[in-house]
Amino acid sequence: MLSLGTPAPGFRLPNPATERQVSIGDFADAPALVVAFLCNHCPYVRHIRDALAYFGRDCERLGVAFVGINSNDVRAFPADAPAKMVTEARSAGWTFPYLFDETQVVARGHQAACTPDFYLFDADRRLVYRGQFDDSRPGNGRPVTGGELRRALQAVLNGQPVPARQLPSMGSNIKWKPGNEPGYFNR
Repeated sequence: MLSLGTPAPGFRLPNPATERQVSIGDFADAPALVVAFLCNHCPYVRHIRDALAYFGRDCERLGVAFVGINSNDVRAFPADAPAKMVTEARSAGWTFPYLFDETQVVARGHQAACTPDFYLFDADRRLVYRGQFDDSRPGNGRPVTGGELRRALQAVLNGQPVPARQLPSMGSNIKWKPGNEPGYFNR
């Protein structure tokens, strides 16, 4: 997992919905930045998709930057292709930018492992939270609240320490292109 205190990895990625590039610099004035690794077909993302729409709108209201990033290999998983990202974002009511990381460089920079996977950076763009949205999973009967990420964000906005208890996300593995898998370059 990416170490707390790590500077936010830079990015400049296309937003298929607007056909414009979005960069981390576009959010320089935001008091916090949330980066979520998502995809269209993951059952764990689909489980929280409505709550993500609400969370995204809450972020907008608070002036917090929130971006979703799809890093999956679309050759192997065509359901995650950019045109289908546009359809999914509209269907889900996502108003946040949903960006496409075709090279998977941004996912590797965040050490993202699965979808969904969440990262919260403070105003100085230092990592203060990485982990799960909440403890709800498909089939476990727990409500989807986004509670863990919301508590961390509220702490940042209130100038308080983020809770030290941070549990990793659970979901579907990022679908890496051959040769991009974590550890591939360390062999």
